[in-house]
Amino acid sequence: MSTTMSIETQIRHYILENFLYTKDEGKLRNNTSFLEDGIVDSTGILELLLFVEETFGVQVEDDEVTPENFDSVERLTRYICMKKGMPC
Repeated sequence: MSTTMSIETQIRHYILENFLYTKDEGKLRNNTSFLEDGIVDSTGILELLLFVEETFGVQVEDDEVTPENFDSVERLTRYICMKKGMPC
């Protein structure tokens, strides 16, 4: 089972490589808003949703695709932990 740290790390690497096109960890803080900072657009949210479902084996419901769940590394990690029944 994934630990909170490995979930966070996988999300960070995915965002850095697929949206920011860098491996520089300093380019993304855990609380940086994907939407407000222009990192992810509406199409990117769909890509992120597919990444979450495929990587972490969770089913994302339509009403769960909200900024509260998908707008930062921190929020997305918390959401995945909740879906997997893990403490965060």
